[in-house]
Amino acid sequence: MSGPLSGITVIDLTRVLAGPWCTQILGDLGANVIKIEKPGSGDDTRKFAPPFLRDPKSGRETGESAYFAGANRNKRSLALDIAKPQGQAVLKKLLAKADVLVENFKTGTLTRYGLGFEHVKAMNPGLVYCSITGFGQTGPYAQRPGYDFLIQGAGGLMSLTGEPDGEPQKAGVPISDLTAGMYAGVAICAALRHREITGQGQYIDIGMLDTTVAYLSNQGMNYLASGEVPPRLGNAHPNIVPYQVFKTADGHVIVAVGNDEQFKKFCGFAGAPELPNDPLFKSNDLRVRNRQAVLEKLAPVMAAKPSKHWLEGLEKLGIGVGPINNLDQVFADPHVKARDMVVEMPHKAAGGAKVPLLASPLKLSATPVSYRHAPPMLGEHTNEVLKEFGFDDAEIAALKADRVI
Repeated sequence: MSGPLSGITVIDLTRVLAGPWCTQILGDLGANVIKIEKPGSGDDTRKFAPPFLRDPKSGRETGESAYFAGANRNKRSLALDIAKPQGQAVLKKLLAKADVLVENFKTGTLTRYGLGFEHVKAMNPGLVYCSITGFGQTGPYAQRPGYDFLIQGAGGLMSLTGEPDGEPQKAGVPISDLTAGMYAGVAICAALRHREITGQGQYIDIGMLDTTVAYLSNQGMNYLASGEVPPRLGNAHPNIVPYQVFKTADGHVIVAVGNDEQFKKFCGFAGAPELPNDPLFKSNDLRVRNRQAVLEKLAPVMAAKPSKHWLEGLEKLGIGVGPINNLDQVFADPHVKARDMVVEMPHKAAGGAKVPLLASPLKLSATPVSYRHAPPMLGEHTNEVLKEFGFDDAEIAALKADRVI
């Protein structure tokens, strides 16, 4: 095992996406991640299908959800019923030797099982305990369940996304889940560093609404600075003009003009060198204030030439420009391929054949990520993990007989 988190054992009591995304990052960085799943059903996302992973040789569907596979690489699955006292006892033995617990149960659930932070801290003071919920452990909404779609709405993202004359739109991926998972991963690494210095673990409270509000970034600050509610701008930038999608003669391109000097170059290439001298357009400040007038000038200019003209010409000038790729084009892109953003791993459901997975974007020179375990089958590693934690064959057989594992 390699990676900066090599030697760190993570007990993963998460399901769906925010929590599994966090623990997959930890696993990619070398942590020994043990995913606890309910016997017989497992993580909810095992049923979020089709599509399923396919056997690359026969083309048959394997029955393993692509959604699940996207967030559960580098983990081993232990099927354990923690609703039963015997299951809770098993989990406590694991936690006594673990370094990190990540859970995303509804607030208070693990406390009722005798597995809350104060319970676990008493037997393992060095444990880093991270809870990921929709609304955090405190506040009037703490008991509400967290769903990405609802959080995108409540956190303001949807009010900023979509065309000005259209309805609010969610992002095309579950961004509130993903950002909560990433923030949790950062917090866990910080807590492990604190433990390295002090020997003490700590509790981490991650609320998806909190992380979504933090993710408002420049738009959140625009509101706090001005007191004005930002409108939906479609694909336009709230603080830079022109910085948006433009229709061309044969499609669409993205143009991102980052400063006044770039605007001059852009207008020169577009055959409109007079625009930067217009009193309405001389600076970005003025262009933002006169956004519609700028677009009325530029839209017909952009529409007169094909996408290739703009993509090749503006790139040569160092002006931000790019295509709008569908996923077929993304994964065929030579740069995406050169950056190794797809990894193939042998999967048991495909008879050991390799299946494609999204790769980690983390590029560390001294401690690179590693790919050790394909997304696991439900309970695939139950016996293996329990034996590593000191359970003998008789104890494992008894747990199976009682349907605890």
